[in-house]
Amino acid sequence: MDTRKGYDVWSKQYDTNTNKTRDLEAKALRKTLSEVDFNFCLEIGCGTGKNTDWLIKKAKRITAVDLSKEMISKAKEKINSDRIQFLQADITNPWAFTKEKFDLITFSLVLEHIENLDFIFSEASKVIIPGGYLYLGELHPFKQYTGTKARFETKEGLQVLDCYNHNISDFTQSAKRSGFRIENISEYFDEEDRTAIPRILALLLIKK
Repeated sequence: MDTRKGYDVWSKQYDTNTNKTRDLEAKALRKTLSEVDFNFCLEIGCGTGKNTDWLIKKAKRITAVDLSKEMISKAKEKINSDRIQFLQADITNPWAFTKEKFDLITFSLVLEHIENLDFIFSEASKVIIPGGYLYLGELHPFKQYTGTKARFETKEGLQVLDCYNHNISDFTQSAKRSGFRIENISEYFDEEDRTAIPRILALLLIKK
């Protein structure tokens, strides 16, 4: 299913259905950024605001972006702050949606839906200050190798969104080409069982 359409439909149950990937990525973001100071955050893939509410407790201002109008509508229902600007935008096009500079950019469960990583990191590098942080939380490539994709149930049956497999080195090498260096790589497991396949890959990058 087309990504925009899929998340528009999924928005109706996104906050209420069982979703281990959603919940574990939220945990990964909080742990990764708990000791990171930032003021101006660009949140890519804000969805229904699962991370926005936590980020605004640390940031002075957030520009929260999502491809899905319906996901943003859900976020606005839950979060009311004049320090958050919600924007619908397609990040596979040039990032004309902002002229600001940020000291943190976050991507949450976004890049599995993006084919061209180089374009995304290149655009991110244009709007982040030197020394700024970039957080990336993704469905782990090992999960992708087993066939796991973003999906949800409806009355019409299982809906599977368009996804692309990326290796860990695809993320790290693409980031390096756009002037980021790796600060930390972490993996998160269901029930913290490190003998199983990890569910979430979390990267923390710094702009040189």
